Amino acid sequence: MKIKEIKKKTKDELIKDLDKFKKDLFNFRFQKINSQITNSSKINTIKKTLARINTTIKNEKYDQKNTKRKSS
Repeated sequence: MKIKEIKKKTKDELIKDLDKFKKDLFNFRFQKINSQITNSSKINTIKKTLARINTTIKNEKYDQKNTKRKSS
C-alpha cells in the first residue's frame, strides 16, 4: 500500500487495515516455517506497510496535540 493511499484513509480505516496486515503477517510467518510460502517478499512488503500505517497514525496524534497547544 502506497503512502498516498494511506493518507487518504480515516483513522478507523487505518486501524482496521493495521489489524488485517498483522493477521496476514502472522499467517505468512507460519507459512514460511512450514515451507508453504510461494513469495517471501510479501513479508517485507507487509512489514513496510505496517510501519507506514503506524507512522501515519502517530503523526496524526502529534498534529492534534500541536494544534491544541497553538490554539490555547
